[in-house]
Amino acid sequence: MSRKRRSNCPIHFGLEVFGDRWTLLILRDLLLNRSSTYGDFLHAEEHIATNILANRLGRLEKDGLVTVERGASGRKARRYRPTEKAIDLLPVLMEITVWSATYDPHTAAPPNIVAQIRVNRPGLEQALRQQATTLVAKTEADQTPKPLVRAHEKSQRPFKKRTKTKKETPCPQ
Repeated sequence: MSRKRRSNCPIHFGLEVFGDRWTLLILRDLLLNRSSTYGDFLHAEEHIATNILANRLGRLEKDGLVTVERGASGRKARRYRPTEKAIDLLPVLMEITVWSATYDPHTAAPPNIVAQIRVNRPGLEQALRQQATTLVAKTEADQTPKPLVRAHEKSQRPFKKRTKTKKETPCPQ
């Protein structure tokens, strides 16, 4: 991290590295939704602007949270992979998810994921770490990373916002 530090407070340090909304959303997509390309991040539901996305991916690389695999075919073949430093943020993302599920009546967090975090946090964290570590180990020869969930489970896809129909319906409990 080359930015000038204002203090040695650990909370301040964390905020400097991953504390803005876009960085956390990129980490969410990288670690939980298996996004790995610029296009994957660009097409996330939050519609991040291209200049902000490029800036945050550069900062994540500079801060050692992602590595970039550059393809032989040029710039567009880049794949972003989480480092151990990023994977160590899984408990933070899980805690934010539980906090949001508790206080946001419109949360998109699937109830089954929130329940898993509450009941078996260590087991879920271990499974997510293993999936993220698999992403780290992938080589450029791999075509596309496997999604976190299978196609038939998309309605329960972790951490993707559910779209609302014209008629407001509450999340299933």
